[in-house]
Amino acid sequence: MKAVELAFHEFAANYLFDDHALKPFFACDSRVKDGDGSQVAEFEIGSERWVVKLYYQDSGIVHPGPENPQGTPFRINEIREFRFAVSRHPEEDPVGEQSFNAHLAPRWQGMEIENDQGKRSEYSVPEPITEAVNVKINGSNIDFRRYHELLCRAAESVGIHRRYFERPHQFSNVQDAERYVRLDSDRSGPIHARDGPIASMAHLLENDRDGYRKLVQNERDEKGRHLPGYYHTVTLGPRRVSEAFPSHTFPREVKHYYSREAAGMDDDETLANPKLGASYQVSRWDETIGVTDDDLEALITQLDETVCSVMADAGIPVHPADDDRGDGHGPFVSDAYFDPTEEQEVNVVSLDLTRIRETQESVVVKHLSDGLSPVEWEALETLVTDGGQVSPQDIAEEHGRHVDSVRRALKRIPELVESEYGSVSLRSNHVAEMVHDAVQEARDATRRAVEAGAKALEAAERGIDETTSALVAWCAKHGIDVDDRQEARVMFRLQGVENVEARLKEAYRLWTEAGKDPARFRSAQIDLGERGKSAAWRWL
Repeated sequence: MKAVELAFHEFAANYLFDDHALKPFFACDSRVKDGDGSQVAEFEIGSERWVVKLYYQDSGIVHPGPENPQGTPFRINEIREFRFAVSRHPEEDPVGEQSFNAHLAPRWQGMEIENDQGKRSEYSVPEPITEAVNVKINGSNIDFRRYHELLCRAAESVGIHRRYFERPHQFSNVQDAERYVRLDSDRSGPIHARDGPIASMAHLLENDRDGYRKLVQNERDEKGRHLPGYYHTVTLGPRRVSEAFPSHTFPREVKHYYSREAAGMDDDETLANPKLGASYQVSRWDETIGVTDDDLEALITQLDETVCSVMADAGIPVHPADDDRGDGHGPFVSDAYFDPTEEQEVNVVSLDLTRIRETQESVVVKHLSDGLSPVEWEALETLVTDGGQVSPQDIAEEHGRHVDSVRRALKRIPELVESEYGSVSLRSNHVAEMVHDAVQEARDATRRAVEAGAKALEAAERGIDETTSALVAWCAKHGIDVDDRQEARVMFRLQGVENVEARLKEAYRLWTEAGKDPARFRSAQIDLGERGKSAAWRWL
């Protein structure tokens, strides 16, 4: 479907080049020395003007001596590492944030590094690589697909052959990438609401203890100023991502965030409005995303589908033309790098978080209504009260059961729990909360039953007749507190009690059977806590 074209934000990647071994490294060293420490140049791509500066930094790489283990001569006295600072010409980028820095360092098998304490260790270089250079790029507000060509042109402009950088090795990989839209602050509330898609994805898709889970809901900036939705993020690992986006693969963070100074800005300033972005989280899996055109296209596609799907789930139009306000920009606000008038085709995925929630709830209700065995109850009770790693053996030891009995019980409730590599967890936070409520309710019911029995015995010992004793026990069982002092109006406290009408009718029956004055009951005050107060007769 038609959707707004998202903007490119942060990007980081390691580009590994081995076709020309260490020649790019020695070329940088030579050019920096020729320029007394740096080289500065300009270049053009189409109608764009770019500025580049080549300079050096100290290195922790140990000098190999006359030659390295591969036999390559080292005719330099000191090993340095090099950087290309590349930016759009300031006349074309007044904001000054369309830029990147490329850090070039040599690599060879057997290379050693030395830390600040003088301790040396061998640097790990992938086996197929004998000699190469690694170029780590960190940039922002540039099309991910353009960094490679910009690096080649930047190197060429300061006198280094572009051919050194034309073919990245297959081990090259993306480290960070974000796409975003900027939303009108008056429209973005449903995204960061307590029941919005950011909170719901963390709540429903994350196993209660498995893997990395991160939900941040910060309403205050670094200066303590209150700004709803200031920094709300959810991070999902690859397995949880696939639950929401079946065709997607990599881990990501979805975030709604404002600039640091937004709270002090006038509403009509661009940065007073938040961004909604999705970014790749490389540290949350063991796989990689390459830097080929196909790799980057797939990366962009998944990030865009994520952002647009989150907007759609929150009821926010993904294209300005879909908005009924008719101002041309819809819910979007343009900035120096985001143009809401540009459009693209995006597959908007139905997150269907409501369906996931209802499915999880129906599963819990089904198991509770069908009845759980004692071992199943014990397993669930342990899972909701233990915050660490739990194994079937732990559950068995806690409740004096045989571990095989626990394993059989867990196999009977696969919709509620996940068992993997000897550990057990509830399927999601939402399931965990529902099970917790059920376990707590069972505990409360047991406590109320014990208290009811105790109060009935106490009443009998005090010589109270059987019908009055039944009333006392019934009130204790249902968590109803009765203040029946003769000189005061009768008070029934039913905070948290459901089915108030049915409960009061039953209480009225027991009251009259105990020979108490019906008029006093009917005139009693009913305290429902946050739900207010009323007279008892209204419920009878």
